[in-house]
Amino acid sequence: MQSLIFFALTTTIYLFSQPIVNGLVSPSTRRQTRWLAKTPQKTTFLPASADDSSPTSSKGREPWDIIRFISQSSKFIRPPRIPLLGERIGSEKRRVKPGETLWAPSSAQNFFAFAPLDDVVMGGASSSSIDNNTGKWSGKVTDANNGGFVGIRSTPFQNDMSLDMRDCNGIELKVRLGNGKRFKFVVRDSTEFNGICWTTTFDAAPQGSGGNVAIGFDRNTSIRLPFANQVPTIFANTVAGKTFDAKNVVGLQLAYSKFEFNGRLNKNFVLGNFDLQILEIKSY
Repeated sequence: MQSLIFFALTTTIYLFSQPIVNGLVSPSTRRQTRWLAKTPQKTTFLPASADDSSPTSSKGREPWDIIRFISQSSKFIRPPRIPLLGERIGSEKRRVKPGETLWAPSSAQNFFAFAPLDDVVMGGASSSSIDNNTGKWSGKVTDANNGGFVGIRSTPFQNDMSLDMRDCNGIELKVRLGNGKRFKFVVRDSTEFNGICWTTTFDAAPQGSGGNVAIGFDRNTSIRLPFANQVPTIFANTVAGKTFDAKNVVGLQLAYSKFEFNGRLNKNFVLGNFDLQILEIKSY
């Protein structure tokens, strides 16, 4: 409980000390934020406008939901190490071979669950939910408060596990729905909350179309994401001089955002409701 409170306080202080740029915290740009007192019972934080000229900007402002922020962020906290006791008990390394299933809905073999991580963590008002029993991820994206993304992220792996994927070429997704929208898949090789995101974009098959990828009789779509094509990013900005550590995979993530990389707009993005069903994540 103490670690959760400490995380909430320190993360809130950090976020409030940073500017909001295109719905993302940018450590390189300084802007001011402001507090607006709405009622005696509630104080609402509203980020200052960063780029109201964006063609997808609604220029809307909504109260920031600090409770949802804490609820979402806290799911990705690893228990702190106790000084002088070394590594956490139960820490293990798993060697992954091509063709192994890493996650599937309601599978007893899953060693993590997915949980939402939306733009509320940066002052936004978008929201999504994931059903780990069906793999159905859905929600609504808004660019109010200069937001514009939703995501799901793996909770810390069971037994503090990390995956050694040096024998594999990448990740294969099996999905349904999505209706032609462009999503991001992220592999993490660091447990840092805001560490490097090894990112690959992919397009869901358009509704009523076979798309340009393998389609099964039930219209499931299989998509291969090679490690070699991953782009290292932080806050959707590319980072140079990084090398992917395939022997230390510690997290997986999906995102749906109005931005691709470096402020470039996602051409297959629309504000409003969305859904995507993740049926399997495996190595290849």
